[in-house]
Amino acid sequence: MGLNNQRDRLCLVQLSDGKGDEHLVQFLPNQFNAPNLCRLLTDPARVKLFHFGRFDIAILQHYLGVTTAPIYCTKIASRLTRTFTDRHGFKDICRDLLGQEVSKYQQTSDWGQPTLTPEQQEYAASDVRYLHRLREKLDVMLEREGRTELAQECFKFLPARAKLDLAGWPEFDIFAH
Repeated sequence: MGLNNQRDRLCLVQLSDGKGDEHLVQFLPNQFNAPNLCRLLTDPARVKLFHFGRFDIAILQHYLGVTTAPIYCTKIASRLTRTFTDRHGFKDICRDLLGQEVSKYQQTSDWGQPTLTPEQQEYAASDVRYLHRLREKLDVMLEREGRTELAQECFKFLPARAKLDLAGWPEFDIFAH
């Protein structure tokens, strides 16, 4: 619905195995019971891949009551490695790292409707389809730049950052003087 986790409800969760299989879990208003998804999100043996994980982790905490971990965020990895650009959006890194053009046309469509259109379903699937390949590319860059450990520490902090967002400190730098 939007990127305000205090105002906008959870409508959809997209999952990908990285092998060409994507799944969509749609949530209707006030229907957030998803025990299998919650088990997956909290499974310590599975790394969950996100792009802009900060928002996703917060909204999952807010609506499903789970702390998602362990995490890998392609946006953070991109920021740590691609310091030559300020373009770290999903569309940008898919184009730059994979040569893959991703349409964002459906991004601003109505995700709260009871039935998603085929175009929305394809967009949602494409939004997770490339995360595994992006991680592979970004891991090489993190290693090359000696920033793998720093990235891991950032990923570990994301659940705490999400809690700060939910508690009312979305843009406040808690570490500032």
